[in-house]
Amino acid sequence: MKKVLIIITVLSIAITSAVKAQSTVAKREFNNTLKAYFDIKNALSKDNVATAGVGAKALTDNITAFPIKTLTAAQQTEWKKQTTELKKYAEPIVTEKDLKAQRKSFEYVSSAMIKLTKAMNMNNAVVYVQYCPMVKKSWLNEVEDVQNPFYGSKMYDCGEVTETLAKK
Repeated sequence: MKKVLIIITVLSIAITSAVKAQSTVAKREFNNTLKAYFDIKNALSKDNVATAGVGAKALTDNITAFPIKTLTAAQQTEWKKQTTELKKYAEPIVTEKDLKAQRKSFEYVSSAMIKLTKAMNMNNAVVYVQYCPMVKKSWLNEVEDVQNPFYGSKMYDCGEVTETLAKK
């Protein structure tokens, strides 16, 4: 009986360690994905078409390589749903040379990324949901100061913080 309890205890510890290792990998990779999103947002905020394309390529690459099996069943469902939208709208940003068209695609990228960030609950730093009343669009930002990706240099600081997602 004692041997069975010892074996159960050892297995429980091993499983717990494996789950923690998996969640650490998922969290790291989610934050890499979030960083790629911020790279797009920062480029659009500075009217930089080429850098926005590079960020969009990194975002789609991160989504493709993400270790989805390390997520819970509920997270996997949300991941698949939101990343389908993310890829659909991020891929055109990669090759698009028109800033206005990139910003239109980014609108949908932002919507999906906001939902994904809230659902995954893995951001390793505070993330701010910001909103511009002029375009009636929201986006994520890694700093509290508004950096508007929809107007860029024309109205760089137009908007407000509507929500703060605490570090997880």
